[in-house]
Amino acid sequence: MSVDVKGPPRPRMIEAFEHAAGAIAAQTPGGATGWRGSLLHIHIAPAASYEMEELDEAICVAGRGIEGDRYFSGLGTYSPKPDVREVTLIEQEALDALNRNDPPLQSGPLKIEPRDHRRNLTVRGVPLNHLVGRRFRVGEVVLRGGRLNFPCKYLEELLGLPVFLPLYNRSGLNCGIERGGIIRPGDPITMLDESE
Repeated sequence: MSVDVKGPPRPRMIEAFEHAAGAIAAQTPGGATGWRGSLLHIHIAPAASYEMEELDEAICVAGRGIEGDRYFSGLGTYSPKPDVREVTLIEQEALDALNRNDPPLQSGPLKIEPRDHRRNLTVRGVPLNHLVGRRFRVGEVVLRGGRLNFPCKYLEELLGLPVFLPLYNRSGLNCGIERGGIIRPGDPITMLDESE
């Protein structure tokens, strides 16, 4: 499952709570609790702009990312920029809203498939915007929310769809991997407290 890709040296990753957004959030009580979500899809791409490939399981490596993914090997579009980007998540609920044109920010519904949004994990029932600076479990893997992912014009160019505005404030979460392991679609996703 490991992909040996030659390329630039691995970028310097920022630990989730060292990132400015994560550091502030970690000191602030609150956030959504009592939820239980699930992992729907796993996608990786070996390099920037490559088509996303769906996986039945993925190996997550603490401090690196998902084996075979462009950010694991330092070949992602934003790899040169230090950031917490070991794994990225997006809510299926946000994709469903785009399909309903909710809110009506474009001329009509946008059909975005899980392979299209360029995030690694598509999840359901997980309040990603509340997980900046928080720890949570995906199957046996423990992630730390680093910062919210923002839509970009690059994604619009790749898809040929006006997704920038409809995805604003619901474009997913960039995370660090605190404890690695194997994840599979169907894995439960739960919040952790700092003692776990």
